[in-house]
Amino acid sequence: MDLSYLVIEGNIGAGKTSFAKKISSELNAKLILEQFADNPFLPKFYKEPDKYSFQLELSFLAERYHQLNKELTSRDLFKTITVADYYFMKSLIFARSTLKDDEYNLYRQIFDIIYKSIPKPDLYVYLHQDIPRLKKNIKKRGRDYEQDISEEYLEKLQNGYFDFFKKQEDIAFLIIDINTLDFVENQDDYEKIKNVIFQEKYKKGIHRQII
Repeated sequence: MDLSYLVIEGNIGAGKTSFAKKISSELNAKLILEQFADNPFLPKFYKEPDKYSFQLELSFLAERYHQLNKELTSRDLFKTITVADYYFMKSLIFARSTLKDDEYNLYRQIFDIIYKSIPKPDLYVYLHQDIPRLKKNIKKRGRDYEQDISEEYLEKLQNGYFDFFKKQEDIAFLIIDINTLDFVENQDDYEKIKNVIFQEKYKKGIHRQII
């Protein structure tokens, strides 16, 4: 399958960044990684979500727009494919899970204005893992501000992703169940996922694969 813009997504702890780095290195792709480590609202949000949710989501919205607008509109003559570890719609999924209704309605108005100008991926891959395994992954990577993330929050995000897939008819979605795989430590597992992504041309709509 020929792709020029590939998105690798997943819930918190699913391994989307690790996989995006691995496959972009192999394909000599232009890599777009979400910039979140320096967001001053993120640690505050995990401690006091009601107080800092709107500031956090608005700051992420601005950061994601500026990064994607810059990276997707500038061509690299030496790279034929772009791989990103997030899609702009992620902003809306997280905002729906964290904001109060009045805040979300205002946020949605801003989002809708911006979203029209963002290019859509040729294929959107969602790496699916069950909530208990996500919790183990989060604990293993050891980011202090993530350790108190609840299963309920992860489930809300997961449901938000699935609702998003159902409502979008102009994007090809590929949901890959990777619960039994470890593509970081096992090269064969990585190859299995990669082969599923490139083995065929996926039409617009939702496609599911269990490996």
